[in-house]
Amino acid sequence: MKKNKMLAFAFIMILAAFLAACGGQKGGGDSEGGETDALTLLTGGTGGTYYPLGGEIAGIMQEHTDYTVSSITSGASTENMNKVQSGEGHLALVQTDIASYGVEGTQMFEEKLDKVTAVGALYPETIQIVTTPDSGIESVEDLKGKVVSVGDTGSGTLENAKQILEVHGLTLEDLDAQYLPFDESTDSIQDGTIDAAFVTAGAPTASVEQLSVQSDVVIVPIANDKIDALIEKYPYYTTEVIPAGTYGLAEDTQTVAVLAMLIANGDLSEDQVYELTKAFFDNEGDITHDKGEKISAEAAVEGVGIDFHPGAKKYFEEKGLLGE
Repeated sequence: MKKNKMLAFAFIMILAAFLAACGGQKGGGDSEGGETDALTLLTGGTGGTYYPLGGEIAGIMQEHTDYTVSSITSGASTENMNKVQSGEGHLALVQTDIASYGVEGTQMFEEKLDKVTAVGALYPETIQIVTTPDSGIESVEDLKGKVVSVGDTGSGTLENAKQILEVHGLTLEDLDAQYLPFDESTDSIQDGTIDAAFVTAGAPTASVEQLSVQSDVVIVPIANDKIDALIEKYPYYTTEVIPAGTYGLAEDTQTVAVLAMLIANGDLSEDQVYELTKAFFDNEGDITHDKGEKISAEAAVEGVGIDFHPGAKKYFEEKGLLGE
């Protein structure tokens, strides 16, 4: 009898431990996927657009679902892709070009990232070549021999810099290239330690706005023929104009852009990503960031370039925005 009671007690303890382990997860998901209640949304550096916008997106998702969604600063696109693939992040903001590279296993990715899926496109990310009048830089060709920040190591900005230099007959070796995040780049322009910086972010960008308070800002234009050559080789680029008045610019400045997008780990369940997608795009009007004007469910299905997560696909199909 005593032995039977001990066995029963042991069984109850094992069952309790099992239930406790499952209690923190919704729907019985595990650390590699499923439906965990606590989600992370990877953003970017504090001087760019991803960080403040990602915080708002996480807040909207959390407010309109039963999930806890935490936004986390990061090294942006490339790092975010790798961390979503590994499960270190559940959601992330990335550039559409970097997302395509990751899924295809090209450029900076040695292997295909098979767990990265699309939630939706968000807004144009403008490639801004930032300098001041004192640098004497008026064209991309003028960057030759200058000290130039080409973006953080592994960032989408770095790839944009390489490609723009390429169509102008230049490489990183033609510059004194520095690998700095946006806020460090603009600080370094201000203190004179670098001449210019590539910044790929929604314009206006916080770090560039802060620079414009301290000194006159120049955005180096890209000529029409170079834009055509860039788009022909890398079709995810589009022509973009930074309007006069932005950063105190005297006139419109022509450049190019890629799109920012939201991605999700493919192991997250269809129901969960459906809820998150619906929560965000049904309430995108709550966004206070300037880029909120560009974000909509209708625009979210354009230019994504990779497969949608089944949960996001279900939402857009219900809205009549994707064919069933």
